Amino acid sequence: MRWYLRYGLSYRDVEALLGERGIEVDHVTIYRWAQTFTSEFIDPAGPARHGTGDRWFVDDTYIKA
Repeated sequence: MRWYLRYGLSYRDVEALLGERGIEVDHVTIYRWAQTFTSEFIDPAGPARHGTGDRWFVDDTYIKA
């Protein structure tokens, strides 16, 4: 579920990733898991998300040749 939610993969992509790790599961099963468990992953992550208008800083990185 984490891969599907975090990286925006398709159900078939997640099926392939799990297959590479020896876990045989159908993409329809992953769809059903998403319908069942998405709220359990989204709700706890809510307070940790940054809202619009929060300040963000990025360090400048460069390579001098």
